[in-house]
Amino acid sequence: MDGEAVPQTADPAGPIRVFLLDDHEVVRRGLRDLLDAESDLKVVGEAANAREAIARAPAVRPRVAVLDVRLGSSGDGGDHEGIEVCRELRARLPDLACLMLTSFDDDEALFDAIMAGAAGYVLKQINGSDLVSAVRTVAGGRSMLDPGATARVMARLRGPAPSGPVELENLSPREREILQLIGDGLTNRQIAERLFLAEKTVKNRISAILSKLGVGRRIQAAVIAERIKERETGQ
Repeated sequence: MDGEAVPQTADPAGPIRVFLLDDHEVVRRGLRDLLDAESDLKVVGEAANAREAIARAPAVRPRVAVLDVRLGSSGDGGDHEGIEVCRELRARLPDLACLMLTSFDDDEALFDAIMAGAAGYVLKQINGSDLVSAVRTVAGGRSMLDPGATARVMARLRGPAPSGPVELENLSPREREILQLIGDGLTNRQIAERLFLAEKTVKNRISAILSKLGVGRRIQAAVIAERIKERETGQ
């Protein structure tokens, strides 16, 4: 069932089970060859796009998912679509460690990755032995997020909200509800299920919310939602 957590049942004494997501076949093949050459690692599945990843990964029960942050030009939301995959897969596989792989040193993407629960974030320029080490690190429950970059991200969360209450007055009660669910880290699909709406309707509502708030990205709306929650709870 969508959104239902799938227990991790792999033998802890066996190889680390790895799932790959990258829209370039050559990259996936190179990653598979690199990881499968290690006796303690085993690639159990791969996908070229978000839809395939969400459909295939839960069935093969990986311990680590190596996810490309940017999946080509897949339209609205595609720029950081790999991070949405991380969020969705972790909702289904709570023990999954997601290692985000990107060609760009981008604080905005790092911010998104941390909010999605990623265990690590590395550049594609990383050498093979270091990538293998990164997979083992996150599989062992440790973080591969740079402490300095993480500190910058958390400072942004603690800082002023990027939008004020004037913009919030323009939101309908339903839009406020969706904004709060965005702040809780739910995907479009999960919001649709929670509110009994079509996923396309949720997507359109979120576009309207971003416009009314005067922000361009979902993660900015999530920060606003977090600041509202802090004010309401007096934290």
